[in-house]
Amino acid sequence: MLIEIRYAGICHSDIHTVRSEWGPVAYPLTVGHEIVGRVAEVGPDVTRHAVGERVGVGCMVNSCRECEACRDGQEQYCTGGNTMTYAGVDRDGTVTQGGYSTHVVVDEDFVLRVPEAIPYEAAAPLLCAGITTYSPLRHWKAGPGSKVAVVGLGGLGHMAVKIAAALGAEVTVLSQTLNKKDDGLAFGAEHYYATGDKATFQALQNTFDLIINTVSAPIKMSSYLRLLRLDGVFVTVGAPPQPLEVPAFALINSRRSFAGSNIGGIAETQEMLDFCAERGIAPEVEVIGADAVNEAYERVLASDVRYRFVIDVDTLR
Repeated sequence: MLIEIRYAGICHSDIHTVRSEWGPVAYPLTVGHEIVGRVAEVGPDVTRHAVGERVGVGCMVNSCRECEACRDGQEQYCTGGNTMTYAGVDRDGTVTQGGYSTHVVVDEDFVLRVPEAIPYEAAAPLLCAGITTYSPLRHWKAGPGSKVAVVGLGGLGHMAVKIAAALGAEVTVLSQTLNKKDDGLAFGAEHYYATGDKATFQALQNTFDLIINTVSAPIKMSSYLRLLRLDGVFVTVGAPPQPLEVPAFALINSRRSFAGSNIGGIAETQEMLDFCAERGIAPEVEVIGADAVNEAYERVLASDVRYRFVIDVDTLR
């Protein structure tokens, strides 16, 4: 099916990719995996979507569909190799291209319905930042009675706070400074601490059931792991290019776990969109023209965005 793109979000992954920080890239390449628009055309076998529908495309556009993960609706963990929305090699051998474009052709099985309750421009970041944080929060059962910490209040972090709070968890933000404290509390956090203050790590030892790490930079894992309670879980969704050092005794002493999480399957992504529509949850966005992308990248790296850049694709036409 052919989608006429209206908005495309800017993700930190786009920057890592175009700069070859996650490995070699086949240039030229169009990135962008937070895509929303309307269906422009459908093929004869399309049954799930119709021309004119509001739709979205996230981080993947294909998978093997045969492995256990795919059969279980967890295409993000496809052992046969899923196809990323950009910089991936599809089943026909072509290199996929992303959403910084006017149109994209996608198999209907990997297209999401975007509820009318979510503003178009705000819907785009949900296709990556939203599902990347929703999936681990749901998997590790964040909700009433659980204490959740979110490391970093950026594009991913602010969505983690909003979603965790909507699920009923007691949410704490752990950020380098207190500069965004008012925002964090407005998004639903009950507590906000500066990780630049050493007293924070002493005061919060053995506190959290779940920590969601959203930053794409190295952090001192020994300090963060000790913030977990017995059987607590530290989940990283941020992906720094450098390895994270995980000290064994910080895990062993309280049966803590260190885990990672990767977006969500198509069904779970639709669940997330519907959840956000029902709860009135949307990312905070700054809409830009295509000519401002390079500047936006630098501002993302400088943490100078509140909280997600979204490209108005009409500026490409």
